[in-house]
Amino acid sequence: MTQTAPPPVAKPPAVRAKRTGETPGAARSVRTVISPLALAGRRGKVIYWSVFTLVVLLFAFAFLFPVYWMVTGAMKPPEEVVRTPPTLVPEQWRVSGYTDAWDLMRLPTHLWNTVVQATGAWVLQIVFCTAAAYALSKLKPAFGNVILGGILATLMVPVQALVVPKYLTIADMPLIHVNLLNDPLAIWLPAVANAFNLYLLKRFFDQIPRDVLEAAEIDGAGKLRTLWSIVLPLSRPVLGVVSIFALVAVWQDFLWPLMVFSDTEKQPISVALVQLSQNVPLTVLIGAMVIASIPMVLMFLVFQRHIIAGISAGSTKG
Repeated sequence: MTQTAPPPVAKPPAVRAKRTGETPGAARSVRTVISPLALAGRRGKVIYWSVFTLVVLLFAFAFLFPVYWMVTGAMKPPEEVVRTPPTLVPEQWRVSGYTDAWDLMRLPTHLWNTVVQATGAWVLQIVFCTAAAYALSKLKPAFGNVILGGILATLMVPVQALVVPKYLTIADMPLIHVNLLNDPLAIWLPAVANAFNLYLLKRFFDQIPRDVLEAAEIDGAGKLRTLWSIVLPLSRPVLGVVSIFALVAVWQDFLWPLMVFSDTEKQPISVALVQLSQNVPLTVLIGAMVIASIPMVLMFLVFQRHIIAGISAGSTKG
């Protein structure tokens, strides 16, 4: 009768380290390209910070140089903008590119049109997407998963394939037969049906502990009161992210506003820049693009904390 050898007994980390000549706990350490011992020395610190500074400067240059080129391009004379080789610093600093853009391209009118369209789309999207996400996440309606699956299925349809059905719907609203062309509602209503933002809100609501909502119910709060007083205050990070997505989507959209706004006085800034660019100098056009990008930059600076918090909000469960 043959006897099988007993399974090998795992050696403690201290024993393994002693046999291999390593210090205890070294077997569990993570190996890197440069050892921590080398980085701890003076030469290692100098090399590390030199490489780190160089990489940061390269990335900063890659992102900020186009912005600098656009801002200074509007301050050059028209002949200097197209000069070869180009000049990094304007030979003559002029602000007429910005002032002419403000007057010739009627930027106040088009910026106000864009603000109205973006604000209305943002408000309606926050209201309806939040309500739908709360219902699908916490109220658990019948066939909720089927409804959510149908909503997410719209993300698989190319945006270009929906342009014609949306246009026909806006041109002749079903049942009421109202034409919404050249009306801000033509931007607001399609923006409400945003499956991505709805799913983003639902996933965040799923992470809110059920105990918190049950405590509110014990205190006598209804469903709407719970949403207003409990869920929304806890959802500020994701609401900030959804707000950014909603505003940027309307602000930078071009094809849909071009189709629904034939009246030039009602066109947003994205369409007006293209429509009026053929009759103005290049420096004026560059100045108009700089002015049009300022609101988005300011909005990012205001909401950047909410963006970072919203990105990291889904990494842990409450």
